[in-house]
Amino acid sequence: MKKFKKVLLYLVIAIVLVVVSAISYITLCLPNVGPPEDIHVTPTAQLVARGEYLANHVALCTDCHSQRDFSRYAGPVLDGKLGQGGEVFDEKVSFPGSVHVPNITPYKLKDWTDGEIFRAITTGVRKDGVAIFPLMPWPSYSKLAREDVYAIIAYLRILKPVHASYPRATYNFPLNILVHTMPKKATLGTIPNPADTLKYGAYLVNAGACMDCHTQNIKGEMVAGMEFAGGREFRMGNNTVRSANITPDKETGIGSWTADAFVQRFKTFSDREKAAKVSPTEAQTIMPWYDYSGITESDLRAMFAYIKTLKPVKNTVVKFTANSFVKSE
Repeated sequence: MKKFKKVLLYLVIAIVLVVVSAISYITLCLPNVGPPEDIHVTPTAQLVARGEYLANHVALCTDCHSQRDFSRYAGPVLDGKLGQGGEVFDEKVSFPGSVHVPNITPYKLKDWTDGEIFRAITTGVRKDGVAIFPLMPWPSYSKLAREDVYAIIAYLRILKPVHASYPRATYNFPLNILVHTMPKKATLGTIPNPADTLKYGAYLVNAGACMDCHTQNIKGEMVAGMEFAGGREFRMGNNTVRSANITPDKETGIGSWTADAFVQRFKTFSDREKAAKVSPTEAQTIMPWYDYSGITESDLRAMFAYIKTLKPVKNTVVKFTANSFVKSE
């Protein structure tokens, strides 16, 4: 019996050592995507214009890294808040931790090299080597063409500096350990010829990270087989908002839509001054229509053509439910 207890003790000690060693390796040695590249982006007028288009209307860097007015439908970006960050993801929106979206104006990025910004966008690693949780859809951005990432960097450099700072992100256990394992080396793509409508549309849909929001997500993982079928839940105050099914299913998705209807849906939101006021319990959406409305008609048509090739998934989505969460104390 004593021998058994001794063996059991050694086994427990061994397991503890393995667990401690694993956690130490993960927290001290990861992420490991390599050092930032030694690159220097020349902000030509053409590059800045491309970056403005991508950052404000396709990849939507400035949507997430700004503050939005959700007292109005679709939450247009507040004046003077472009790029300053400040939105909070915490337990009030059912997030396991506390993330303040950072300021990406030159006030905060002035000490970052172009290579450090490039690494953050494409691999999910900050200047100081800390992992970025994929609330920022860097897994999608990691497939962008190098020249498009350069364009975004060039545009961010010319934003108006906004003096604003926020606390560092914190995560609950075990996410505080797992987050270190998430960053991955980039697998950069190329910009397809716009004449190749499907490939070009697929590139734009990825750049917009459409699948991220339009796929159900359980504990940080997309539900296999439900890609683009909507139903991902977002907490807004005391309400629940769910993303739409954008697969070509004719009953529950957009299978009966025409390209013209798809384009018109976006262009309806071209004037943010017309954003309607909404009460805290009226139907609301997290979809940044007023930013996406700036996508060119030709690009929208390419995106629609690609989306129509997706697997249809039957999934009825109730897009808004009022008073569906218990308010946090």
